[in-house]
Amino acid sequence: MTLFEHDGRLLVVDCGVLFPDVDQPGVDLILPDFTPILDRLDDIEAIVITHGHEDHIGGIPFLLRHKNDIPLVGSQFSISLVEAKLKEHRIRPTSTVVAEDETLDLGPFGLEFLAVNHSIPDALAVGIRTSAGTVLHTGDFKMDQLPLDGRITDLAGFARLGSEGVDLLLSDSTNAETPGFVASEREIGPVIDDMFDGVTGRIIVASFASHVHRVQQIFDAAHNHGRKVAFVGRSMVRNMGIAQDLGLLNAPAGLMVSMDEAVTLPKDKVVFMSTGSQGEPMSALGRMASGDHRHIKVEPDDTIILASSLVPGNETAVYGVINRLAMTGATVIHKGVAKVHVSGHAPAGELLYVLNTVKPSNVLPVHGEARHLQAHARLAVQSGVDPEQVIVAENGDVIDLVDGKAVLAGHVDNKLIYVDGLSVGDVGEPVLHERRILGDGGFIAATVVIDSENGKVVGGPTISAKGFSNDPNAFDDVLPLISDAMEQAASEDVSDPYQLQQILRRTVGKWVNDTYRRRPMIVPHVLEV
Repeated sequence: MTLFEHDGRLLVVDCGVLFPDVDQPGVDLILPDFTPILDRLDDIEAIVITHGHEDHIGGIPFLLRHKNDIPLVGSQFSISLVEAKLKEHRIRPTSTVVAEDETLDLGPFGLEFLAVNHSIPDALAVGIRTSAGTVLHTGDFKMDQLPLDGRITDLAGFARLGSEGVDLLLSDSTNAETPGFVASEREIGPVIDDMFDGVTGRIIVASFASHVHRVQQIFDAAHNHGRKVAFVGRSMVRNMGIAQDLGLLNAPAGLMVSMDEAVTLPKDKVVFMSTGSQGEPMSALGRMASGDHRHIKVEPDDTIILASSLVPGNETAVYGVINRLAMTGATVIHKGVAKVHVSGHAPAGELLYVLNTVKPSNVLPVHGEARHLQAHARLAVQSGVDPEQVIVAENGDVIDLVDGKAVLAGHVDNKLIYVDGLSVGDVGEPVLHERRILGDGGFIAATVVIDSENGKVVGGPTISAKGFSNDPNAFDDVLPLISDAMEQAASEDVSDPYQLQQILRRTVGKWVNDTYRRRPMIVPHVLEV
């Protein structure tokens, strides 16, 4: 989520989500921190959407919960995806559909939209003209010269803006460390078609639920080999339905079948098009891998194709799914062993093309981890941009653009906002720290009952534990230590329950550390009678 401010008005470009890492247990989504603008929602002219991927639109419903009439601006497919998502949140947005080569004035912001090629249809870059300067935000893009839909990145438009003078370029950095140029999507189709040859079992393909072009290639291969296709996974069904309605996905008559019909077909006559390419445990493929899917049980003669790249941070989850699928005896094909996917992001060679074409005065690498931003910054310097005019920013950094010069001017306090179930923001780092302790070392509850008058132990001590040990006698040795510690406290006239709880916690904690070299969560209970 990027926020632009000019003449007291605000413009939001994209509003996405992050997905949790393994050290964020229980978290479903991670949102931008809206706190710095909650008292200025009336100042927002619109939310401009560059494309419909979750990391660019997933946070919109949560922002619109605060003010549901903030206008949305984006391409037809992007707006359709957002509106379907908002319908689930019971929000009816105010939307404006735009296309490449169109312009739109929103308050002090003059917007121009340019086509960019990405792994989702209808992606847009946006030029933002103001009296303070001109900004070009590329969104996510690559420069496939032979895309399936014939829609290439508008380098001519980039060059035209560059000739007018781009004061600040915000450009996709995801593949900045990767040299060269991206392979064409057209190279994937024949590979997938060849994989269908000679397969006698079912074919299960997992892909991003928004990758319309990949799904089209699966349709084409299935049609060529006399197979029917069924969608598996709610987001796949929803997104591809939208793509079909908009004419972005073309299926020959009779190719698509329902799940109920698909499971009755001969194995060599069906393809399942599934979600779960990133190892998500609750996705369709994740449930197949764990044997929990209610329709599909993976069998040894199945062929499973993961037609996607590995999103950084998801490697462990993806390979876990691959291993579980392989244990069934099925054939598992992924990007590491066959050319079943190409990235949707421009590598270094293409980023240099953009830098040399636009010739921006200032560059702000966006969209990527720290190493990607730094790599992109080095490319900008190599292309001739003054090193002092290349800014690698962190979340919350404020960049001022004045008289054609961008400077890091300050920082807005912000934090990651965690979504856990239906709750937004009530889980923070202290709770996650406790969850990590529980996940690493388990839980021990120690209880003693004391006489409220003299502080002597009259019941217990007892210990119960979860996630610590299978040995029912594991805590026999610590019970007398607890009794001794409580008696010592009574002899010293220590009767305050809080102080006794701390003595109980220290006693158990020291014994666990000395005996097991572990650090479980210890919860002491001192009951007075």
